[in-house]
Amino acid sequence: MKTADLVLTEEWDKTFAKSDKTEHCKVTFINRYGITLAADMYLPLHAKGKLPAIAVCGPFGAVKEQCAGLYAQTMAQRGFLTLAFDPSFTGESGGEPRYMASPDINTEDFQAAIDFLSTCERVDSARIGIIGICGWGGMALNAAALDTRIKATVVSTMYDMSRVNAKGYFDSEDSEQQRYEKKVALNHMRTVAYETGEYSRAGGCAELPVPEDMPFFVRDYSAYYKGRAYHPRSLNSNEGWNSVGCVSFMNQPILQYSNEIRSAVLLIHGEKAHSFYFGKDAYADMIKDSAYADNKEWLPIPDAVHTDLYDNTNVIPFKKMESFFQTYLK
Repeated sequence: MKTADLVLTEEWDKTFAKSDKTEHCKVTFINRYGITLAADMYLPLHAKGKLPAIAVCGPFGAVKEQCAGLYAQTMAQRGFLTLAFDPSFTGESGGEPRYMASPDINTEDFQAAIDFLSTCERVDSARIGIIGICGWGGMALNAAALDTRIKATVVSTMYDMSRVNAKGYFDSEDSEQQRYEKKVALNHMRTVAYETGEYSRAGGCAELPVPEDMPFFVRDYSAYYKGRAYHPRSLNSNEGWNSVGCVSFMNQPILQYSNEIRSAVLLIHGEKAHSFYFGKDAYADMIKDSAYADNKEWLPIPDAVHTDLYDNTNVIPFKKMESFFQTYLK
């Protein structure tokens, strides 16, 4: 299949330092919807032969130049060929209109990355894993439940995007009436967009400085996206998602068959993260009545908040991740 031409930035524009222990290049691949995706490939310096590989994506509203790239580069330092990619409609990847999300298409994005890695001459196609961060943690689990080529999955500081869209944060909007009111508002936005030919943006993270009376997780996000990891292509760093970009998550749940995942899964979450309940509940659902629970692991990180697992290299358990992938990508 032919990939569409994309404009790719060749200079180093990541929010983390470039390693002298890895090689880096830009690559593209195509998903089954015909959307061309852009990715950064990282390899251990002077690596020879076929390597185990890991595809990395997330967080939801981030770009590959932020923490997905940090994870990818770090795991490349530890001996893996890695691929940090921008999902459809975002970053340097293709797809129109921009800034849309989809439980189906974004799960497919992970599978398309597996297509690419499975046919890459530098990759041992029998040794492929994935890492999903934040909202793409849920997508990673969804992909692992569907794609038997995935041998191991790491989920870090995950969100269940279907749950948060349908029920609100902490399930505080879990009623038919509240969902109805949101759907009325979203569908009105669709009408306006169709009439005007322009989609509005929902707004990214709050501008700095964030008032002290705002919830901690709001301030935590802004400190990352608007501060230390600002990137001009990141949705969260700028004007956010298309206002109707996530509407399909409201009645198209992911993770329906997570307890049928046969491959290995490691879920990592900070104990003090506002999102902790997403990971805890996803793990419980994954092992409930499962015949394949023996290779599933739950790793809560004491004292860690949500974005500690974005870029705090003293907190992210890379050594554990390396050991996990070495065990199951063999």
